[in-house]
Amino acid sequence: MIAKIFNDRPTKVFLFITSFFVANALIAECIGGKLFSLEKLLHLTPHPFSLLGEDGLTYTLTCGVLLWPLEFVITDIVNEYYGPKAVRRISFIAVTLIGYAFVMFYAAIGTPANTDFWTSSQQTKGIPDMQVAFAAIFGQSMWIIFGSLMAFLVSQLLDAWVFHKIKKRTGEKHIWLRATGSTFISQFVDSFIVLFIAFKIGQDWSYQRVLAICMVNYSYKFVMAILLTPLIYLIERSMERYFGASVTQEMKAAAMNHR
Repeated sequence: MIAKIFNDRPTKVFLFITSFFVANALIAECIGGKLFSLEKLLHLTPHPFSLLGEDGLTYTLTCGVLLWPLEFVITDIVNEYYGPKAVRRISFIAVTLIGYAFVMFYAAIGTPANTDFWTSSQQTKGIPDMQVAFAAIFGQSMWIIFGSLMAFLVSQLLDAWVFHKIKKRTGEKHIWLRATGSTFISQFVDSFIVLFIAFKIGQDWSYQRVLAICMVNYSYKFVMAILLTPLIYLIERSMERYFGASVTQEMKAAAMNHR
């Protein structure tokens, strides 16, 4: 049985995709506590602008957005070859394991720190208390964690549903349409839900501010969805060569009925 599993190419690919999907999501959550300037990353001068009545907006983003677009690429590939049911399965696995990781982070924060050496071990590097630094890095706000997980789960399931609906109308043609179309919708929902839960409910931001920052974040994700479209075609061609034409067609046909 084990040999059969490891020799079956679609199974091996699915195991790899699931592992990468979960790892990429967990890394994105972990690095999401750092904000960066997209303008400065692109060697541009930040120019604050106004949107929906909110002044002083810039492209200051969480580092998590560097990895999240890959999650939607993976979702589209899984949907294409394994079907919406597989997308739901890997999404629930990812959310469960990310939730488990944060429980362990909080457990680690709560353990008694070694004050003889560790807490002051990085003072020469400008970190006076390692316990405070550790808690600041791994101890994200519960509202942010909950908002991020809910946004991730809802947007992934929505992405799979929209992708499947478009594919029913277009068939095997226009993968760019179902990939970008589903991502455009799901990314907006993702951006709004995380901000609404984390900052409207968690910090009582106004709806105006939530929507303004949502639109800034979404515009970045919108552009990334377009830029990553060629990657989907590249992965598709690579998988078809690996599986073979007949297996590829069987998988795509089964995916359409595997709801």
